[in-house]
Amino acid sequence: MPDGGRPHLAIDLGAESGRAVLGRVRAGLITVEEIHRFPNEPVEYGGSLHWDAARLWFEMRKAISMAEGGGLAGIGVDAWGVDYALLGRGGELIENPYHYRDPRTEGAMEAVFAKVSRDEIYRRTGTQFMPINTLYQLFAAKRDTPELVAAAHALVTIPDLFHFWMSGTAVSEFTNATTTQMLDPVKRAWCTDLLEALDLPAHLPAPIVEPGTVIGGLRPEVAGTSRRPAGTPVIAPACHDTGSAVAAVEARRGTAFLSSGTWSLLGTELDRPLITPDALRMNFTNEGGVCGTTRFLKNVMGLWMLQGCRNAWRRAGKTYEYGELMELGALSPAFAHLIDPDHPCFLRPTDMLQSIDQFCRKTGQPAPESPGAHTRAVLEGLAFKYRVVIRDIEQLTGTPIRQIRVIGGGSRNRLLNQFTADATGRTVMAGPVEATALGNLGLQLIATGEVASLARVRAMIESSFPTEVFEPRETEKWEHHAQRFQDYCEATSA
Repeated sequence: MPDGGRPHLAIDLGAESGRAVLGRVRAGLITVEEIHRFPNEPVEYGGSLHWDAARLWFEMRKAISMAEGGGLAGIGVDAWGVDYALLGRGGELIENPYHYRDPRTEGAMEAVFAKVSRDEIYRRTGTQFMPINTLYQLFAAKRDTPELVAAAHALVTIPDLFHFWMSGTAVSEFTNATTTQMLDPVKRAWCTDLLEALDLPAHLPAPIVEPGTVIGGLRPEVAGTSRRPAGTPVIAPACHDTGSAVAAVEARRGTAFLSSGTWSLLGTELDRPLITPDALRMNFTNEGGVCGTTRFLKNVMGLWMLQGCRNAWRRAGKTYEYGELMELGALSPAFAHLIDPDHPCFLRPTDMLQSIDQFCRKTGQPAPESPGAHTRAVLEGLAFKYRVVIRDIEQLTGTPIRQIRVIGGGSRNRLLNQFTADATGRTVMAGPVEATALGNLGLQLIATGEVASLARVRAMIESSFPTEVFEPRETEKWEHHAQRFQDYCEATSA
């Protein structure tokens, strides 16, 4: 884009908050400006947990109205994966989308496996098995509320919903569609026969489009509430937030990416899906990347655990900022409480502190007795899990991992970055924090022809946002406790 040209608007939805970011190119560098931030708080009613789609849409329209300048060159939304919305015959939202932490999927995986084997599902989709996947959510919906599913005429993922409301066109962007466990990443098409075998409506998923597709123009009724003209291009970036984050950096041939936030997504970029018996055994996923690539990765429970601890302390009348917890964690004894962050007890606990305490007692360890001890237990558990995943990636791909690129909000966590370097024995490069918004903006720039290639976008981002390097310092200490961590993981999964 010429210097001083029209900006692009990236709307990035996270599990705790959303934000709107304007991106411009100036002197060959990309600059970003956050113009609006808003909370994303789930709502609970009728015993179920949902996202507040109407409130998010209100905030997005406000962001569009706040965008300044002589008009936008494009608008694109990215968000988390797996969750979906059902649209009726006239495009109306049938119900508020369910939150992936809603308990309705309990037992759904086992019920699905009774109809179609685990091996067959993985062979077709190459997707990591998690109870939150769209496949099990839709199966639970068909089981529990068949009348609502029968009334639906289309299924879209969360960012696709907002693109539909902006443009009037219902599509499924490829990178987010690959999180559903309903899509064949090799054929790049929905597994309609898999859905039919599970008695699920195979006609529901909206048509697939590639990241970087111009879906349509901003509808007049949306533009009418702002100074933005109707017809502004609505662009599907990599709609999965991790897909956008990885689009911002080079993470292949010996470099792993670690998208660090509510979830930790650790993997590497490949030219094609890797769907093998060993990948199934290690439960890796093949998520869609940009420009024909595959993000071969594993989902690890991330800083959600620390968020849960903060919520528990807040309910007890004590408020701790993240910076304060990092200081307390750094001063707490090392390796006193080793926990497996992927244990099911941490997915949707009523009290995260109690779940951590119970895990420690179950494995014969003392329970943490202070905020610093709980914080250190979470961070050490994550770092040890990263160590395991890195070694699995090397085994599966046959390529040694030399460095780990930490991107996203968690890249600011210097204590966790150092723990990751020490636990894995790899150099850690942290940043950019804004990777998700930058990847979103980068795909928009390519879609509108203002930047020629993904390589050019990544080079511009690399020049615009420096990284911080963390070298391994205490690998021997972490090596000494690694087997103990593994033993606890195996003992609690048995």
